[in-house]
Amino acid sequence: MSKPRRQTPLRRGLALVAGVALLLIGIALLVLPGPGLLLVLAGLLVLSDQFPAAARYVDPVRERAMRAARESVSSPVRITGAALTAAALLAVGLLWGLMPELPFGGWPTGAGLILSSLLLVALLVYSYRTTRAATDDGR
Repeated sequence: MSKPRRQTPLRRGLALVAGVALLLIGIALLVLPGPGLLLVLAGLLVLSDQFPAAARYVDPVRERAMRAARESVSSPVRITGAALTAAALLAVGLLWGLMPELPFGGWPTGAGLILSSLLLVALLVYSYRTTRAATDDGR
């Protein structure tokens, strides 16, 4: 039997900061290119661990995020579009990193774009595998 974790103020504070940061970035990514719903879900999961009132929002957001993940790999055209977007983000990230004279140029911006590209590829693979596993189980 495991002991319940002690809720220290530092732990609650860190969870609050991390959860709110993930939520805000996720909300921004709902209108910008990126995995907004998944980051909103991650923020809610972090917050719900320390703040039980946030737990009631986890399931509805999880359902919408998983539906969006399934839709993102529902056709070869969508998969190709996502892969091309990831390749474009990677290319632009490298360009921005190598050309500091561009607005906001340099490696901080370039690394952010490259990270976004890698995250998009990881989420695309995850969505495809999850959807494929659910389809295989339904046979």
